[in-house]
Amino acid sequence: MNTSPSDGRDTKALPPAAILARRVHELTRHADVIALLPDAATAWICLDIAEDAARAINGSMAAAHVGADPERMVAAPEEIDLQMLRDMDEGSPQQRLERVISVFEDWKEANPSRSDLLLDDCRGDLGRCVTSECHESALVVTPCHGNMDARDAFHDLLFNEHKLVLVPPAGRYSGHLLQHVVIGWKPHGNAQAAIVAARRWLAVAERVTVLCVNDKPDGSYQFTARELITQLGLKGDIVAIRSEDRPVAEAILDFAGSVGATCLLIGAFKHAYFLELLLGRVTRHLLSHARLPLMMKH
Repeated sequence: MNTSPSDGRDTKALPPAAILARRVHELTRHADVIALLPDAATAWICLDIAEDAARAINGSMAAAHVGADPERMVAAPEEIDLQMLRDMDEGSPQQRLERVISVFEDWKEANPSRSDLLLDDCRGDLGRCVTSECHESALVVTPCHGNMDARDAFHDLLFNEHKLVLVPPAGRYSGHLLQHVVIGWKPHGNAQAAIVAARRWLAVAERVTVLCVNDKPDGSYQFTARELITQLGLKGDIVAIRSEDRPVAEAILDFAGSVGATCLLIGAFKHAYFLELLLGRVTRHLLSHARLPLMMKH
């Protein structure tokens, strides 16, 4: 559990539990892929996907629970009151942690090779916990829906930490994460940043397709996509389609389904957070309707 301060104290002066907590937290912070588990309902699928993502690049994996805890927060009284009201619907911070631990232990027992993986824990101010657990990770696997912790952590990861985030599908995860990655491409900064951040995974994907929806008459979407892929030393097909009378998000999902995509990569939310509440239709639709893992970066 992540309860020990990073104050440089001699670990010999700390009790064994605190020493273990510090070591677990250090391993978690430096992992290539972290399964961030704010909600027990999605913990198993996040762990499965994180395991596949780490194995694909021969990288390290970690798992951590984060949760808001009004007793450990420094916040306005109204925020603390709001968090305390959650206990009636979602249980106390300790109960939420215990549910995540139960899923985590069951998941570990399902495969002996997972026996060495430990679960870190950070409760208090959720934003600080997200930063503490995920700041150095290359990829964070976490849900976008669920309890309040899940929704708030997802927001912090995208808009404050600007992390590459891999969101599990609403339904079942069928595995084969990188069998066929479809990239939704439009030449703007967020899409480019997402591809650059995901380069390690794209480089080992069995198949990559860059999808340009409603390209300009001069073919600029396809040209910039091919240019970026080449610069990064990646291989992939460039495909252009028209959305016709469908919303762009539906066209992307229809295409992904027709080619058997196993992961979808996009640049998430073109605008700042408050504008996205009004304008972020494509990303919101994909988050709500995708039946495959969705990798994104703002």
